[in-house]
Amino acid sequence: GIDSGETLERWQFHVDVDKENDDLPAAVDENDVPNRQPQQSSSSTTTKKNKKTVKEIHDEIQAIIRQITASITFLPLLNEPCSFDLLVYTKADAVVPQKWHDSDPRYIMNSSEVKLRSFTTSIHKVDTMVTYKEVDEWEL
Repeated sequence: GIDSGETLERWQFHVDVDKENDDLPAAVDENDVPNRQPQQSSSSTTTKKNKKTVKEIHDEIQAIIRQITASITFLPLLNEPCSFDLLVYTKADAVVPQKWHDSDPRYIMNSSEVKLRSFTTSIHKVDTMVTYKEVDEWEL
């Protein structure tokens, strides 16, 4: 909260990149593949992960957005003006903008966690979770 300086909610979107497939497109738009020939798969050969269509990925993202929107049913009401900070975890050798600076992880003491939906592409897996401050009985 702006007035208290306290972290009231912590939304986490953990993105994992599959290094084996990082040179492949994340999705296949079936309409953009001219002269596509059906391919046979052999059980004796190793196969790469199935690519998802853009529509399948969009559907999974929409499901996460719906779940985030529905989270108002279980998150406590915020009784003060709030702002948000975007925390980005990178590899130590990553090139980042000069305006970025180190920060603490903004953990919340006496909190509850709710794991939300995940979604995957052929390259990424995104896990979502929200942590929020427990409402003290005396604050009700």
